[in-house]
Amino acid sequence: MTVGTHMSLSRRLATWARLKSPWITIFNSGACNACDIEIIATLTPRFDVERFGILAKGSPRHADILIVTGPVTRKQAPRLRRIYEQMPEPKYVIAMGACGGRGGVFQGLYHVMNAVDDVVPVDVYVAGCPPRPDEIINAVVETLRVAKEDLEHGGKEWRMKKQAAPPVPAEKKAEAGT
Repeated sequence: MTVGTHMSLSRRLATWARLKSPWITIFNSGACNACDIEIIATLTPRFDVERFGILAKGSPRHADILIVTGPVTRKQAPRLRRIYEQMPEPKYVIAMGACGGRGGVFQGLYHVMNAVDDVVPVDVYVAGCPPRPDEIINAVVETLRVAKEDLEHGGKEWRMKKQAAPPVPAEKKAEAGT
């Protein structure tokens, strides 16, 4: 076997492990803690997320998925960015709840950023105030589906290009249809 084969095998093994056992870390940027209580409920034996291989880790250096709860305040934004940058590639972000998605009831306050997207790129949003544990599990599963698609396309860049594609004017759509 050549060195390239070993690298390919080790890379495939690491990818398989990431998809079968995602490690998450949680960042609360200062909300009412309802989302955090639901995350704790998700980690309890009643929902048993460990059967899916989901493990909560305290260090972002070991995590694959970052779950952000609460509105991102101006004071917390640099900390959130630093935690995101400490995560190894490939890394994914879940914005949880109304506050994590767009600021929720805290939207428009002088110290609150508009959205988590303003600080770090978000891959999956979870609606609700607070989201139920089964919705959190579904968000992690959806994140794994996105990770698998990224793997098939060679990385996250293909999604960024897809989002940045300019819209086709209505006149050109009509011409193409005739």
